[in-house]
Amino acid sequence: MTTPDFILALREKVGTAPLWLSGATAVVLTPQRDRALFVRRSDNGEWTPVTGIIDPLEHPARAALREIEEETGVQARVLHLAALDTVGPMTYPNGDEASYLDLAFVCEWKAGEPHPADGENTEARWFPADQPPPMNDRFTRVYARALEQLENGVTTTDLPDDVR
Repeated sequence: MTTPDFILALREKVGTAPLWLSGATAVVLTPQRDRALFVRRSDNGEWTPVTGIIDPLEHPARAALREIEEETGVQARVLHLAALDTVGPMTYPNGDEASYLDLAFVCEWKAGEPHPADGENTEARWFPADQPPPMNDRFTRVYARALEQLENGVTTTDLPDDVR
């Protein structure tokens, strides 16, 4: 997993001390809602939706779209915020500690064929929406919630125009 430059700069000052960071998760579906995009992480081999760290002053929805494009080469639009959760604390192999405030968005594919675009993943591909790959409990819950909200017509109206 590539560590953003701003975190590397923080780590120079605080070492491995715990950091409170913000993250974005993107559940990407086709417009027909029949397929969902997942990636297989290169660090642990697990399947997940697209995830990433939000840059300083970046809108979380824009971060989700940036991560989708960086990791899979796919362009999408944000439909709505699906979940807000805390993750961690986590200790990484190098001793760094972090906890996350994660904002999960439901997104809709616009263009591009998925592929592992940045080295953070070994695979990026579509799965039938009703047959996602095996995932940990957190991502399984987020994905189920996203699908449930789509079925119930949930929308978010306060997103920036450039993410819709």
